[in-house]
Amino acid sequence: MANLKEIRTRIASVKSTQQITSAMKMVSAAKLRKSQTAITLLRPYANKMSEIIARLGEAMTDDIPFTRRHPKQKQENILLIVLTSNKGLCSTFNSSIIKLSTKRINEYKLAGHNISVVSYGKKGDNALSKMADIHYLGTNDDVWDTLTFDSIKKEADKFVNEFLEKKYDRIEIIYNQFKNAANQIPKIESFLPLLIKGNENTTEEDIKYNNDYIFAPSKEEIITSVIPQSLNTQMYRCFLDSFTSEHGARMSSMNKATDNAMALLKDLTLNYNKQRQADITNQIIEVSSGANAV
Repeated sequence: MANLKEIRTRIASVKSTQQITSAMKMVSAAKLRKSQTAITLLRPYANKMSEIIARLGEAMTDDIPFTRRHPKQKQENILLIVLTSNKGLCSTFNSSIIKLSTKRINEYKLAGHNISVVSYGKKGDNALSKMADIHYLGTNDDVWDTLTFDSIKKEADKFVNEFLEKKYDRIEIIYNQFKNAANQIPKIESFLPLLIKGNENTTEEDIKYNNDYIFAPSKEEIITSVIPQSLNTQMYRCFLDSFTSEHGARMSSMNKATDNAMALLKDLTLNYNKQRQADITNQIIEVSSGANAV
């Protein structure tokens, strides 16, 4: 059994750890509240904008540069944008994205496609930079320090231009979609080309009405301004989802760590008191035995 000094040392260590995890939980909770409000307000706008673009697409001409009207090629140039965090201690937040990214990369490798990967976050960079048979483009970790629409717009514009220049045939974003503080959903979302016919719930009636739109000022104006704005909003939503998920995961993880530290402290204190009581009893027995000997 450990002596009293060893138990006191462990108690002090656990208390110090508990203070750290508790502080990290409160910091993440504060950041989560702010980012959760932002993503809750952004989602309806972003989803409706994507829906409108998807419905309008069928009524436009066949030469929209943001879509792919030709059949899929046997060998495509594909870009994967992977969103992780710069820091750990957030449960499976990073590992689930790395696992999903690895699975997606292997699927495309098996299909014979050329794969390029860019990451945002040190955790993704550490894992993806070591992968073979992909074109790794590096990482931009600083984007998480100043996450604003303007900073993400610069990144989105770069990818849109590369798609329009036909550098890539397909661009996908792999990220954690925020559900609540305890649940994040790893997701692969198509960024480009645009999905013109909308989602799987689109009906023939929807498609028929798509052809009844009157464009003002012109289709060209929509293509050059509204569609890029929709793409910028979509990418910002993915980054904000990931940012919110990170703090939700970290808050939950630190909450569990704090609870575990409290339970461990309770056990250590109980063991300390038992050991202390045993030592006192032994001392009393020794004194009594000495007195009787005299």
